Amino acid sequence: MLTLDQIPTEKYVKIKNVEGGTWVKQRLQNLGIHVGESIFVKRSAILGGPILVTINNSDVAIGRGMARKIAVSEPEHEPKYK
Repeated sequence: MLTLDQIPTEKYVKIKNVEGGTWVKQRLQNLGIHVGESIFVKRSAILGGPILVTINNSDVAIGRGMARKIAVSEPEHEPKYK
């Protein structure tokens, strides 16, 4: 399964699972990132740095370490936001 850090820029994905402890899951929930949500990868630099995603019309930056813990898949349809 793909993780969020493997997704190229300008791509929609659906969050399938979050690996990690309570702190990671709580932090992502506080950012509005939940299993089952579709997100848009706005920026993902090849050389590293945070990944900028849009979820529910809000931009959120996620560090690469945390992004590696987020399993994603292709969404059934593209949301209406970017």
